[in-house]
Formats: sequence, structure tokens, C-alpha cells
Amino acid sequence: MNNLEGMITFAKVVETRSFSAAADALKTSKSQISKQINQLESALGVRLLQRTTRRMSLTEIGAAYYEHCQRIAQEIDAAGETVTQLQAEPRGVLRITSPVIFASLHLAPALQSFLERHEHVEIDLHASDRTMDIVDDGYDLAIRITDKPLPNMVARQIAPVRWVTCAAPSYLERHGTPRTPQELQDHQCLMYQGIPAARTDWRYLAGNKEWVLHPKGRCRVNSSEVLLQLAVDGMGIVLFPKYILGHYLKTGQLVEILHDTVANPNMGLYVIYPPNRYMQPKVRAFIDHLMAHFTPVPPWER
Repeated sequence: MNNLEGMITFAKVVETRSFSAAADALKTSKSQISKQINQLESALGVRLLQRTTRRMSLTEIGAAYYEHCQRIAQEIDAAGETVTQLQAEPRGVLRITSPVIFASLHLAPALQSFLERHEHVEIDLHASDRTMDIVDDGYDLAIRITDKPLPNMVARQIAPVRWVTCAAPSYLERHGTPRTPQELQDHQCLMYQGIPAARTDWRYLAGNKEWVLHPKGRCRVNSSEVLLQLAVDGMGIVLFPKYILGHYLKTGQLVEILHDTVANPNMGLYVIYPPNRYMQPKVRAFIDHLMAHFTPVPPWER
């Protein structure tokens, strides 16, 4: 028997003023309680209780020792209650990383409704187009748009992401409209660049035929917002996820081309998090919220 178990037993005996009542409270036998108290006194080398056939009382040392044992027993009970509460109700700070434009256009509304529902959760969002290290940087989860989720992480697809090749009407009037992916080689393509992990190839599928292009252009930018504005201004052709382009396609500021192809196939919106046998309630609740918010049809496809 370790001293901690004996201290808890001793505190319960003093609290209930009876070996029998302590045994009932701790769901054990009176003889086991007596054995634990004897072992604790032997380990400490002192007498904690004065016991007769009629009454039981604390020694002077026992009274001082009881104050510490009582606090420890209360802290253990409080720790157990804390774990129970954390398992039952989402609470605490939820640290998230997400691409900048996705966070601005689509994650912000989801965060608002999540926080309204879970008043004990706080959000720490890091919006960045750089691929952050979830574990080393201390994130609970990451939002990623990818076709190759990290193999050492749990990846749950929230929604498919369709990519659209488009340009401003003014650009197409001046330079013509490409009919096949190969014809993009003769056009000014606006390319996202500047982040080591960013892809520079444009991939297309049409039936069983596949093209992998390394488009050419005079303008390379590491900001999605700037690249989008250049496209709207008629500076070239851009390939972007539909969740970024929805408004511009609807208003006619940009026009979709290459309708008969699938650009950047198999891309999806994923929530990615470290494998953990005991998923925290705040993480589980947020993933469930994202699934309900973005599926079965994500907002940019409605």
C-alpha cells in the first residue's frame, strides 16, 4: 500500500468518525480500513488515532496530519470532477490554423456559430498560407485544401473542392479563349508562388486523358488576394478553388473556361489533427460542427 491510499483512507475515517462508515463510503471492508490505517501509522512511525472499544480520537500528530490529508483528498476529488466535466462539455482554448482566404470567406461564419453554441470554448486562429507543423507549433487541428493529407495525421474530408480556370472578359476579348489545356501555354497565366510547399503545376483531366502543365506568365505572386485582383483587372488566366471565385463568377467579373476538364482533381477540404486515443471534447465538437456547416453541399457550391 502506498501512503497516498492510506492518507485518503485516514481522511475518510476522521470525516465519518467510524471505521465502518469509512468502509461503506470507500466500498471496502472494515478490516481493510483497519489494516490500511495500521500500515500508514507503521510507515510514519507515529500513532494517528487513539482507539478504544467505545470511542476513537485523533492524537495531536493525527490532527495536524489530517489537515493535509483532507486537502489532498479534496484535490483528488476535484481533479476527477474536472476530467468528467472536460469529457462531457467542450471547453478551453482551441488552436486552429487555416489558409488566409478560406478563413476570411468561409471559416469565420463557422467560427461564429460554433462560439455561440459553445460558450466555454475560446478560439485561437492562425490564418496563414504556409503549412504549419500542427504538433511542433501546438495546434489542435488544421484546415487544409489538399489531395495528399499527411500520412502521420488523422485527415477527415469535410467537402470536395472544385478548382476553376477563369479569366476576366476583357482578357478573353483581347487574347481569345483557350479550348484545351495545351492552349494555356500561349497565354499569360497568373501563378501563385512564394511558399515552398505551393504547387506550380496545373493538372487537368478530360475523360482518360491527363495534362500536367507548368504554365508561363509574367506575373508570379505570393498573395491570393493580389492574384485574384490581377485576374479581375484582365491581366491573365488564373486557377483557383471555387470557394474563392464564387462571387466573381456570379457577377461576371470572371468567366470560367475549359468546362470539359477537371482541374487539380481529387482536391478536398480537410480537417487534420494528430492521432490521439482520447480526443478532447472541444476538438470533437468543432469537427462535428464543420461537418454540419459544410456538408453535404458546401456554401460555395450552393
